[in-house]
Amino acid sequence: TQPLRIVCLLFPQITRDDLVLEFLSRQADPARYVASVCTGAFLLGAAGLLRGRRATTHWASLELLALLGAQPTRQRVVRDGNVITGAGVSSGIDLALTLAAELCGPEVARGIQLGIEYDPQPPFDAGAPGRPHADPSQVARMTAAMDELRRPLVARAASRLARPGREAGGKVRSCQARGWAWV
Repeated sequence: TQPLRIVCLLFPQITRDDLVLEFLSRQADPARYVASVCTGAFLLGAAGLLRGRRATTHWASLELLALLGAQPTRQRVVRDGNVITGAGVSSGIDLALTLAAELCGPEVARGIQLGIEYDPQPPFDAGAPGRPHADPSQVARMTAAMDELRRPLVARAASRLARPGREAGGKVRSCQARGWAWV
């Protein structure tokens, strides 16, 4: 079987499924690129793929990556070896263009950017904490809410990484045509 060239994560809520995490771990080693956007980074971390690596995710949960051994990095796209992570969901286009440039060259990536009319001009300058129109109280509320929601899942995943002899269970769907896996 030919190794996957790219592993792309679509369903980050499955961080408790050992079979998916084992599959991801096995596929990531020979893969040319392993990429995630937003909270998909927690799936990479739960599979042990972020240990010692710089990575990013949505700003409200960024610091939780450290529980999984990652070095939280506040950037829209972070590349560390063959792992590429994107911040919040809107950075998905940035990550896709980064991959397009890696796979096909910058000219192709620029053509894609033009073709999809990716020319961000948000109506407000409030898209990240610290921006001029970002409400600090809203930043605090969102961070607290995301911490309450995600910390238990991330802590469970971190304890799983520390356990030897994990048992597999659950189901995984994959499509390996053209070297892609959709988990």
